[in-house]
Amino acid sequence: MSRFFLLDIPLVVAIYPGSFDPITLGHLDVIERGSRLFQRVIVAVLRNPQKQPLFSVERRLQQIQATTQHLTNVEADSFEGLTVAYAQQRHASVILRGLRVLSDFEYELQMAHTNKSLCPFLETLFLTTATEYSFLSSSLVKEIARLGGAIDHLVPPVVAQDLAYAF
Repeated sequence: MSRFFLLDIPLVVAIYPGSFDPITLGHLDVIERGSRLFQRVIVAVLRNPQKQPLFSVERRLQQIQATTQHLTNVEADSFEGLTVAYAQQRHASVILRGLRVLSDFEYELQMAHTNKSLCPFLETLFLTTATEYSFLSSSLVKEIARLGGAIDHLVPPVVAQDLAYAF
């Protein structure tokens, strides 16, 4: 007969940073899988004044909240500046990143090494997206929606509705 012991495991908080303009089913796949790995996942929308997003930060946060409400350990937030500074502020020890294709890896590895040099205790965990979302990006979704194509199989319903009104 085997015995199981409850270990004193510290709370592990992961930050999943990005623009999420808009959140896609690929993002949601990573969030759901991350929520099973960590005690808390913070989906963190970067406020980048250099970019002109389709949706405001507030609307993107609402989209994330609406699509993750079934995940009790997931929250949505926004931040400015360095991801590592935000992670420290939120007491996170992991940066969660999704990988779609091999070309993503080079950039993400460079960012992971840079973040590690800035904050040695912070780890980066890469999750590959599910195969059916490996081609998917927010930019692609916006382009399809702009041209009148079907996007219901690419984004959560609330996002599909917002995109229909945006174009």
